[in-house]
Amino acid sequence: MRWRSVRAVVGGILAAVVLTTLVDLVLHYTGVYPSAGVPLTDALAGLATAYRVVIGIGAAWLTARLAPNRPMLHALIAGGMGAVVALVGVVVTWNSNLGPHWYPIALAVLALPQSWLGARLFEMREARPLRMADAG
Repeated sequence: MRWRSVRAVVGGILAAVVLTTLVDLVLHYTGVYPSAGVPLTDALAGLATAYRVVIGIGAAWLTARLAPNRPMLHALIAGGMGAVVALVGVVVTWNSNLGPHWYPIALAVLALPQSWLGARLFEMREARPLRMADAG
């Protein structure tokens, strides 16, 4: 059961990393994001925050879905790990001119709430009573 827990947390984190990286690459390739070395504007950082939150909620849902038990705990562990990585990002990039300072802070602050929401959505779906339309 321990490996299923590890798989759930790692699976959710990998899903988030892969999806956000793919979206980032598409936005760079299409010219929405500036070339490397050019800082993000507030508007583009807002866009990045928005899709990262949506992907984070989905990744937390996946973590909860894969968890062998206590889906909320598994999703919050993944979210806590994301918050720690985001905080490291705040510290490491603080003196770099990559964009607005609020952006990495927002990622750190939103990691646990989005993880809670993703797990909560999973729990609500699982607790839903079976309807006749669902049975067929």
